[in-house]
Amino acid sequence: MGCYRKIALTPFFFLAIPAFAAYDLNDVALGASEKQVIAHFPHAHCRPLEWQSRAADRRCDDSRVNVGGMVASITFYLKNDSVEGFDLRFDAPNVVPMRKLLAHRYGEPAIIDKGDVKAEWKANGERARITTEQGRRRASLLVWRGAFEDELYKVR
Repeated sequence: MGCYRKIALTPFFFLAIPAFAAYDLNDVALGASEKQVIAHFPHAHCRPLEWQSRAADRRCDDSRVNVGGMVASITFYLKNDSVEGFDLRFDAPNVVPMRKLLAHRYGEPAIIDKGDVKAEWKANGERARITTEQGRRRASLLVWRGAFEDELYKVR
């Protein structure tokens, strides 16, 4: 009897996987190497970070990426050859389609439409947040782990 219960619950386990998966963009997840970034974004330009930061020492930028049929630009931030965060910038009218795409991949967001924050996900020390600014034509998806958001632009 116990075996049948486990088999019956198995499909529900697979439905929950997106909520537990690492946050990624086009198969480049937090923790990926610079080599993996270049493999998935061959037009990305990688270079040392222009300022001193505990959060990152390199960045890789690609100005024309496609995410779910939407054109965007992205910056990956790496520390010791590991992606610590990335910032995807896209047209503000695409906030709702982007949120739907990410809800499919990441699960339902913890926060929806709270001021400038249009959606936010949190899992296992990692976060993803879609934001807009009043009067701006671009929106941003910032994805990070640890203290990345607090440390990236902190002046030392």
